[in-house]
Amino acid sequence: MTSSHNTGTTGQLEPVNGFENPGLPQHNPRITDAEPLAEKAAERQVALWFLLSMIGTIWFIVSFFLFGPKGEEPTHAGLRLQTLMLGLGSAAALFGLGIGIVHWARTLLPDAEIVEDRHSIAGSEEDQAIALEILNQAKEESGIARRPLLRNMLIAAVAIAPLPAVLVLRDLGPLPGDKLFTTLWKKGVRLVLDPGGVPGEGEERAIKLADVTIGSAYHVVPEGMHKSEEPLNEKAKAAVLLMRISPDELNTEPGKEDWGVDGVVAYSKICTHVGCPVALYEHQTHHLLCPCHQSTFDVTQHCKVIFGPAKRPLPQLPIEVDSEGYLVAQSDFHEPVGPTFWEINTRETDA
Repeated sequence: MTSSHNTGTTGQLEPVNGFENPGLPQHNPRITDAEPLAEKAAERQVALWFLLSMIGTIWFIVSFFLFGPKGEEPTHAGLRLQTLMLGLGSAAALFGLGIGIVHWARTLLPDAEIVEDRHSIAGSEEDQAIALEILNQAKEESGIARRPLLRNMLIAAVAIAPLPAVLVLRDLGPLPGDKLFTTLWKKGVRLVLDPGGVPGEGEERAIKLADVTIGSAYHVVPEGMHKSEEPLNEKAKAAVLLMRISPDELNTEPGKEDWGVDGVVAYSKICTHVGCPVALYEHQTHHLLCPCHQSTFDVTQHCKVIFGPAKRPLPQLPIEVDSEGYLVAQSDFHEPVGPTFWEINTRETDA
C-alpha cells in the first residue's frame, strides 16, 4: 500500500485511510453490581480466600514443629516430609492472600472505566486536596469502611503472614560454637584411604610412608571417623589430599619444616572459596585444581592460590611417621578449613 501527499506549499500530509477513534467499548455491568445476593456471595468468597491464607500460615508454623527432625539422627524421609508440609503451608498462605485481593478487586471494587488527561505534576495545595479527595473516594468505593468482615480478614491475613519468616530466621541458631575451627584430626590419628562414603569397622586401610611414591596422590580421611556422631559432616571438614613431591621442589614456609616427611605433604581437600572438593592433582606441575570455579593451588608453594577466586591457601595438616611406619597426624589443622567466614580470626584452633 502506498500513500500520497499534497505537493502544495503547505507541506502537510493528507490522511489516507484514516479512521475515527471508536472510544471505549460499551460497559457491561457485573452480576455483583446488580444482584445484592451475588455481592454478598462474592464478599464471602473473598473472606474464605483470606481464611485459607491464615490457615496456610498457621499450618506452616504447626508443620515446623510437628514434622521437624526427630532424634539425634533425622531421616531423609522426615526432612522431605517437613519440606513438603512447609511448602504446602506457605503456598496456601500466599495463594489465598493473592487470590482474595484479586477477587475483591474484580467483583466488589467499582468497575467504571475512567479516562484522565495527562497534566503536569505540581505540589500545590489544590493538588493535595484533590489527592486527598481521591484517597477518600477510594476508601468509600473499596468498601473498607462498610465491609468490616473483609477488612478484618485482610488485616488478620496480612498480620500473620510474616510469622513463617520470623520462625525460619529463628531457626538459624544455635551458633556453631567451635565446629568450624576443629576437625577429627589430632595427634596420633592415622591417615586412611577414603573409599567413598564412611569406611566402617575393618574397612579402613592405613597408609605407610613407603606406599606414597613421587607423583602419587591419595584421598585420605582420619582413622575411626565412623565412630563420630556425624561422620559425614566430619568428613566434609577432615578430607585431605596426600601427595609426595621431590623435597628439592618444595618451598616450605618458615616454622613448617617438619610438617611433612621426605616430600610427603597433606593439605585440606576443601576449597577455601566455597568449599568444593579440590580433587584434581596435576602431578607434573604440582597444581591442585578446584573443578567448581577453577581456583588453582600450587603445592610447591605451600598451596598458595595462583589462579581463581579463592583468597586463602589450603590449610596444611602436620604429619609424621609412627613407630610402625604409618603416616599419622601431628595435630589438627592450625587454621579453619574451607571457606572464609566472619569469625575466622576471632580465635585460634586447638591444634
